[in-house]
Amino acid sequence: MKTFLKFIFAIVISFIPGIIGGFFSPMSPGANEWYNGLNQSVLTPNGWVFMWAWLILYALLGIALFLIMNNEKTRHSKTKAYVLFITQMVLNALWSFLFFGLHAMGWALLTIVALLAVAIWMAISFKPISRAASYLVWPYIAWLCFALYLNGTVILLN
Repeated sequence: MKTFLKFIFAIVISFIPGIIGGFFSPMSPGANEWYNGLNQSVLTPNGWVFMWAWLILYALLGIALFLIMNNEKTRHSKTKAYVLFITQMVLNALWSFLFFGLHAMGWALLTIVALLAVAIWMAISFKPISRAASYLVWPYIAWLCFALYLNGTVILLN
């Protein structure tokens, strides 16, 4: 039962940035009009693609966190992994606030660059603890690269 509770905890924790970001997403009142009024990349997917991508990615991050939590390594060896996980969560939520909430696209771009760096560092830090956890972070990193491209393109086109 303790393992199951750890799993549920890890999944719930991993969705926090998405829940916070949801208050500022294009689906929130006011943000949709602004976002749809921007010139965007031809590669910008439909809104439902973003929704499903983030649902899957947050679930993968939750599973990765669970694998780290459930590993028998000492607490000391996992401290950096936890700090990096929390840092990327904060940066993830901050990006949504900056981009959709404040319409501060330049600050959002800097934030996503930092988020990408932290996510890569996190994947590398996860590997000695759990290779599987590390591998589960790489789709997130790939999506962040795409999001970085989209953010940069919006700045260039507007």
